[in-house]
This record gives sequence, C-alpha cells and structure tokens, in this order.
Amino acid sequence: MVRIPQCDGFTADTTRITVTLPTEQVAELKRLTDNVSGYVAEAVARQIRHQLLGEELRRYEEEHGAFTDEELAAARAGIFGTAEHEESASAA
Repeated sequence: MVRIPQCDGFTADTTRITVTLPTEQVAELKRLTDNVSGYVAEAVARQIRHQLLGEELRRYEEEHGAFTDEELAAARAGIFGTAEHEESASAA
C-alpha cells in the first residue's frame, strides 16, 4: 500500500527550496493567504495524492480488469452522493 502524504498545516520536517512562479500567481497567492508556504504545501500534497491514486487505480485494473459500469456508478454515488448518482442513472 502506498502512503499518501497529508498536509495538516504542521510538518515536523521541512526543507527550504526556491520555487519560481509567474508574478500573477504570486500576487494571487498573497491575496488568498498569509501562509504561502502552507498553501503551496497543501497544493503539492493534493497533487501527489491525485497521482498516487491514479497509479493505484491503474494497478487495480491491471490485476482485476477494467471497472464495470456498476462499480463506477457506486464510486460516483460515494463521491457525489445519491442525488448525483440518480441524475446520472436517469440521464443514461
């Protein structure tokens, strides 16, 4: 099982790095938060979780075959709730 990194605003171990961003993004970051490092760390953690989840899903499908329509519908219902699931089912 792959450990998916979390960012809860507190990190025991940190490393200072330099990142170059477009000026407009930096201005927007500073407008949105007074903790740019925390904001960026959460964005990076979210992207890493997204990529690791994608890898896990690909491995699952390699081992067990493609997800069925029923499995996908159940996953959508779990993520978006029953109302979204019912709307998708009635649109099909």
